[in-house]
This record gives sequence, structure tokens and C-alpha cells, in this order.
Amino acid sequence: MQDRFLNSLQQLPSSLSTVLVPLLGKDFAGHFDAQQLAHLQHASGMDESQLLSALLPIAAAMSLAPVSDFYVGAIAKGQSGAVYMGANMELAGEALCHSVHAEQNAISHAWLCGEVQVTDIWVNASPCGHCRQFMNELVAGGNICIHLPQQPPATLTHYLPYGFGPKDLGVVLPLLAKQQVELTLESSDPMVIEGLDHASLSYAPYSQSYSAVVLEMVDGVTFCGRYAENAAFNPSMMPMQMALASLIRHNRDFSDIKRAMLLESSAGKLSLVDMSMDALHAVANVELEYVVVAPL
Repeated sequence: MQDRFLNSLQQLPSSLSTVLVPLLGKDFAGHFDAQQLAHLQHASGMDESQLLSALLPIAAAMSLAPVSDFYVGAIAKGQSGAVYMGANMELAGEALCHSVHAEQNAISHAWLCGEVQVTDIWVNASPCGHCRQFMNELVAGGNICIHLPQQPPATLTHYLPYGFGPKDLGVVLPLLAKQQVELTLESSDPMVIEGLDHASLSYAPYSQSYSAVVLEMVDGVTFCGRYAENAAFNPSMMPMQMALASLIRHNRDFSDIKRAMLLESSAGKLSLVDMSMDALHAVANVELEYVVVAPL
């Protein structure tokens, strides 16, 4: 079991912690499929909402919060029935705009795993306005049910009345909806090929700056992030932050990054290269490889 979960396990009922420990091995990165979730419910005697609320300390244990010392965990449930954990991530010494919120982390986790809709979010602190706006970008975002400790479940519409979202800017396919942009570049570099796949699945309806980041570790493992724009612009999630958050979820160290690459469309109205370099250089002594790709 990973050491980062030791303190969190002490906060759980013994009926849950006993059955949970075997699942928290070195490869655990905050994902339970529907079958595992059912097993945990049966073994603990909890219903789904009780169980996922109880598991929030496990999600919060993945937090990296050197600025706030405030550890937030979130769990997103996908349409498939699987659940995805996320935690807040802050970069030491860097501007707060480089931070990732727990809800963003959990949602991007679900998106990277192929979910096309998030139905519920459990979080151990009330979602800030930034996160409410980010959730409002999703498929059926207003219907997402938010579960908070000692609060009755309520939809996002309750927390964000009169919300502004994709439809207000004429976007009919929101974040997480199945969509793909055709990008082309001849290359035999596996990082370029992987980055192209993720950039083609990125969400940039406002700037057309479809982009992705690939981080390669010293052992050859890669972590990817896709650009996820927002109708309110500022809550957009950068691909570098998404990739770094994925790395932390997998209990890896920034110091193990060997290569880093940003791929972005040549047809975009903006570039993420400066923002990506700033975030990368805050955590690793690695130069950012920058690849511009052409849309078909």
C-alpha cells in the first residue's frame, strides 16, 4: 500500500479500511470501476453516497498544496458507473493561476479515461465559483449532483443559478461530449503520436487552439493532458496542469520527468507555450519541446 494513504485510512470505519487496503497498491491512482465500487459497498455495508463520502480522505491524500496547506479531495462518478478521484494541486512559488482544483482534477481524470458524462461529484469542501463554472461546461452540467459533508445532495443549478455556459456562446458540443479534430503530422516519435491523439480530443471551441502535453518519465511511462476551455475563459484547464496532476495522482515525482512536449494546432487563436513552460520549469529542469501541428 502507498504510504500517502496511511493517515487517511485511520479516518475510515474499519469495515471499509480492511477491504480497501488491498486496492491501494503501488499502481492505484484514484480509480474504481463499477464492479470494485459494488464490492466496497457490500463489504462496508454502506450505500454509494455514504461510501464515496467516506472515501474523500483517500482522494485528499493525493493533494499537493504547498501554498494553501488546504487539502481538498473530490470524486467524480462517470456515466459508466466508475468513479475517479482528484485533489487540488499547487505549484510552489508560482502564481495561483497554475493551480488545479480538486473538482477539475477528478473531472479531467474521468475524461482521460474515456467518460462522456459525469453524473455526480463528491467533494469535502463546497465548490468555489471557479469549479462551479468549470462543471457548467460539461455535458448536462446543470444536472450534476453535488454531494457535500452534512449537506443534502443538490444539482449544480442549485449552486450556480443563472449560469453562463457553452450554449451562450453558440457551442453545441460541451466538454466530455464525443468529438474529435483531425490533426496531422508525420512522425515516428511515440511522444508525438500520443500527443496528436490527445490534442485531437482536446476541447477548444472558443480559440480553436487544440493542444496536448505529453510528459515522459525516466522509466518511459508517459502522462498526458488535454486543453479544456471554458465559456468564462479563466476556468479553462491547461494541458500541462492536467498532465502534472495525472502524474501526482499516480504517485510519481516531478524530478523523474525526462521529456516534456506541447503539441498545438497552427490554426489556433492563441498559444499555450509560455504558460506551459512556466509550469514545467517550476517543477522540473527539463526544456519544453514545442510541436505545431496542422489541422486537416
